[in-house]
Amino acid sequence: MGSFTEEAVRVIQSIPYGKVMTYGQVAALAGNPRAARQVVRVLHTMSRKEKLPWHRVVNRNGEIRLPHGQGFEEQKAFLEAEGIEVESSGRVNLNQFGI
Repeated sequence: MGSFTEEAVRVIQSIPYGKVMTYGQVAALAGNPRAARQVVRVLHTMSRKEKLPWHRVVNRNGEIRLPHGQGFEEQKAFLEAEGIEVESSGRVNLNQFGI
């Protein structure tokens, strides 16, 4: 695992219950603020292996980006189970639930 990947995993693991971060925030805290797409790759390839709270990462607008029928509903349910309010469109209020 490269140093950025290791840091991204550490940052994602540190997201508290009931809170979300954006891909860009994770990237910046992991050392490369321009690597949001790399964070997506880390989540895609390492969530199971590292037991990452993948559902706590949303896009810069606070939106779930997984397509309907391909993880959207699961991510929304996980967030709501943690008390995070998610609009039907998949949007989370980052001022209220973001770090």
